[in-house]
Amino acid sequence: MSLKKLNLVLQTLESHIENHSVSNPKVSKSNVAWHIDHSLKVINNVMLALQESDPNTYKNNFSFLGKLFFTLGFFPRGKVKAPKHVQPPEMIVKEDLIAQMQQAKTNISSIAALNKNAYFKHPIFKHVNKKRVTTFLALHTTHHLKIIEDILKK
Repeated sequence: MSLKKLNLVLQTLESHIENHSVSNPKVSKSNVAWHIDHSLKVINNVMLALQESDPNTYKNNFSFLGKLFFTLGFFPRGKVKAPKHVQPPEMIVKEDLIAQMQQAKTNISSIAALNKNAYFKHPIFKHVNKKRVTTFLALHTTHHLKIIEDILKK
């Protein structure tokens, strides 16, 4: 997936900040702010990991499940619990979402400058390198956008 697609997904996520306090327990136990905050934490943490990775230690060990979900173009709901470091705090403030969004935009703009073997370690997909990172971030964010859209449906 392209950088252009990832930027469009990020714009859509940003447009939902105004709905941050909306919840719908029939769809998700978390409100819109949680899904936005989590998505931004994933983007920013993944980008930090890519920037700090040693390309010489990259292994092309992308998992079968990674290949499957990337081919299908979506992640199923309710199958994986977010790791602690990307879980939002109990109280999510709109200003924090705005600040994280700005950081995400800056981080995404730095993808092109990364080494081709810059990578992050995903708990299920294993090493995800620069070539696959835009797809991962777009699929993950789109997964949460779908949940947000379902929360917002009347």
